Amino acid sequence: MELFAAVDLGASSGRVAVGRLDSGKIAMQEVHRFKHEAKILPDGSFRWEWEHIVSEVLAGLNKASELGEIKSVGVDSWAVDYGLLDERGELIETPFAYRDKRTDGLMDSLKHDLGLEYIYGRTGIQFIFFNTAYQFYSAKETDELKRAKEFLLLPDLLNYILCGVKGAEVTNASTTQLINAKTQDWDFELIDKLGIPRKIFPPVHKPGVKLGKVKGHGAIDGAQVVSVGSHDTASAVAGTPLFGKSAYISSGTWSLVGLELSKAVTDSKAMNYNITNEIGAEGRIRFIRNVTGMWLLEESIRHWRDQGASYSAAQLAAEAALLPSRDIFDTNDPVFEKPIDMPGRIAKYLKDQNKYVPTTPGEFARCIFDSLAAAYAKTLGELQDAAGIEVSTINIVGGGSANDLLNQLTADATGKKVLSGPIEATVLGNLIIQMQAFGVIKDLDEGRKLIANSIEQKEYLPRAVNS
Repeated sequence: MELFAAVDLGASSGRVAVGRLDSGKIAMQEVHRFKHEAKILPDGSFRWEWEHIVSEVLAGLNKASELGEIKSVGVDSWAVDYGLLDERGELIETPFAYRDKRTDGLMDSLKHDLGLEYIYGRTGIQFIFFNTAYQFYSAKETDELKRAKEFLLLPDLLNYILCGVKGAEVTNASTTQLINAKTQDWDFELIDKLGIPRKIFPPVHKPGVKLGKVKGHGAIDGAQVVSVGSHDTASAVAGTPLFGKSAYISSGTWSLVGLELSKAVTDSKAMNYNITNEIGAEGRIRFIRNVTGMWLLEESIRHWRDQGASYSAAQLAAEAALLPSRDIFDTNDPVFEKPIDMPGRIAKYLKDQNKYVPTTPGEFARCIFDSLAAAYAKTLGELQDAAGIEVSTINIVGGGSANDLLNQLTADATGKKVLSGPIEATVLGNLIIQMQAFGVIKDLDEGRKLIANSIEQKEYLPRAVNS
């Protein structure tokens, strides 16, 4: 039995799953899952547990090979973070995590020095403090960057570890704010203005490229490494059954609210709304705004755990569903960006605005969900305005799509029909790109039809206010 293996890395966990075609449906099975987290090191830097991540990925792939022949492997992960390689092709330092403080203040100074219109007009990428452009700018005088022969974004770094081939897959590369929106290649004019050495930039390639075969890693050796939509959101959007006038929300640590367009929109309206034009499968444009997502609840749960109280997200969602809506907060306020006492920050924010302050974990969860739904509604309105289109349906995918309360609140806040699922949109999107590379399916649209045929979606209709 030939299987396709998907490696999907999130900011707090990773997993390896396998998939195959079975009677016109995609049969998928998760075979390995692991936790990981960024750590603050003694020098104050915030970095990933990279060796642990690599070890767990390899363990998962070899475990997957016990189920049958692995035809190919595809890797997706979060965006913007990277590893630096030296002349011997070895990793120079442990990769930084995007929330590291080294980029603090750089975005605003570079917007001033180079101009918003110049940066956005070339890249079409929204301004977020952790973009790779700012990470490189903060590091350009360091010995590590000066020693580097090449950099690889994290999924490309894993591909290199697996098969020895270096490159930059375009869906993830587009998040760096260093790719030209029109050429879909590195924007070396911008790169030169930032003072980043050209030599470190690897060649760009698209999803669906067969990179090479796994070697030196055990039972998985010989499997073909296929470049998928290596930004996890690109895979999630590929795995979303988008038909007709639909928007999507990829709901996880971040919530990515977006539309799928045929070409980038980089005018002043899109810039002022801070909308990003990231590249997706088959060159389609992911017209997206990042909204702080389950990070707010995850950090709250972590804080309460550190205080000796243990709660699950599902438990808090169930408690929140029994509570009334009260006041909300701006989920994208910079005060919520860094690892902190999240409940304390939310309470202070609300208190400073003379709003109701939650007193129990359930109340905090309800406040977070209400605030997220309001943020989704505002963001979707801006996306539709900038793109000049109106949607009737929102597809919510990813782990957050299992949250019935948030789904219903989103329908209520937006006035749109909401469809939930697939929860595993990222893995499914990863798998269909691999299948397409081998001619098992024809194109993205056929893959999405297969996915729609393989899942059950729940529908949420907007309720009248105060009903």
